Parts: sequence; structure tokens; C-alpha cells
Amino acid sequence: MADVTWPALVRSVVEHRSSESAPPFPKPVETMRIDRLRRSARRSRRAFSLVELIVAVTIMAILAALVVPRVSQWIGFTKSKTARADAETISNQVRMYMTAKGLSVLPDDFSLVELTEGDTALLNKNQLTDPWGNQYQIKTRGEVNLDFDVYSYGADGQSGGEGESADIIAGDKRN
Repeated sequence: MADVTWPALVRSVVEHRSSESAPPFPKPVETMRIDRLRRSARRSRRAFSLVELIVAVTIMAILAALVVPRVSQWIGFTKSKTARADAETISNQVRMYMTAKGLSVLPDDFSLVELTEGDTALLNKNQLTDPWGNQYQIKTRGEVNLDFDVYSYGADGQSGGEGESADIIAGDKRN
């Protein structure tokens, strides 16, 4: 044993240990405990607990209860504004029709469908439908305007109403 030098002995021990699957030096006991705690913590955090799921669902339900009514009001408001703009457009097209035909007053039997007929149609047929799927109407003796009124009955499709169901008349500055 006298022939072996100290560095050669250390090198042979390190080579022997590195060929095995174990680390060259054992871990201290405290490090092993921390590793076990980390592994168990990782296992327990892989899924949500029932309480966390209930809290998340409750928060989403509260948010939905607050947001959905606002969105539905906004959609109704947008449809009303679209119907008002469409009624104004149809009203302007009726005035262009009257000018082209040399009329100062519309005949009593005038229908908006006449604006979609002929080679020089002023509107498409789908432009005569309001956002709720009802047809726009025209009164040849206007109540709001002097010569004629283009109107929509609103969401309910009936005369009168409030909010989204209110009648929409082109040129009506009241609402």
C-alpha cells in the first residue's frame, strides 16, 4: 500500500463512486427532509381544492349577474339607434323618389316597396327590414313630419311601447 499516493487513492474512490448511480457524497439529513417536503407540496398543488373551485364559480356567477343585464341593454340601445338611422335613410330616399318623379306630395297608396323596384331602385329589399325583423312603414300624411313619416314599431312590432319597444319615427327629435 506504500506505492499508492494520496491523489491516486482519491481519484480511484471518486471514479468508483461516479460509476455507481449514487452521488459521490451522501446528502445531509436536513437536505433530505426538505426534499421530501417539497415533493409532497408539489403533489398537493397539482389540482384545485373544492373550496377554490366554489369560490371561482361564485365570483364568475356574480360577474355574470352584473354584466349580462348591461350587455342586453346595450344591444337594445344599439338596435334602436340603428333603426333610427335606417328610417332616416329611407326617408331621404323617399324624398329623392319624389324629386325624380316630380311629386310634391306622396300618393295615398304609396308603398316603400316602390323604392326597390325598377332599373333605378333607390333601396334594396333587405333595407326595408328593421333590426327586429319587422318591415318599416310609411304614413303619407305625417304626424311628426309635414309630408310623410317613415317609422318602425320597435322590438314588439306594435304601436306604442317604451324603451326598446318604443316606436321609432324618422325626424322625431323627442327620443
